[in-house]
Amino acid sequence: VQLQASGGGLVQAGGSLRLSCAASGRPLSSYDMGWFRQAPGKEREFVAAIRWNGGSPVYADSVKGRFTISRDNAKNTVLLQMNSLKPEDTAVYYCAAGTHYYNKYAMASAYDYWGQGTLVTVSS
Repeated sequence: VQLQASGGGLVQAGGSLRLSCAASGRPLSSYDMGWFRQAPGKEREFVAAIRWNGGSPVYADSVKGRFTISRDNAKNTVLLQMNSLKPEDTAVYYCAAGTHYYNKYAMASAYDYWGQGTLVTVSS
């Protein structure tokens, strides 16, 4: 499956962005999906994940209550709605697909396919 992330950009602190991850090649319904991010000089970190059927969304503590992950399998798309953005949310955001991550949703190794990333910059 090929993944294409989009929707990044420059936003002021407190603002919102919606990231989209479009899949091609295979139905997205076959995969659990995750979002990760990597800030300059830092390691890639888990942001959010959602099961293949839209169930059990999970979030990193740093984004809980501000970000919402959702999916539309009919449109082969996964979304990440980001509200109340902070400068520390600045990073390249990646979507990823895994056959079944079980309880390892926060581990990059649980995912088999990755998108190219989209840059989110939050100014103070």
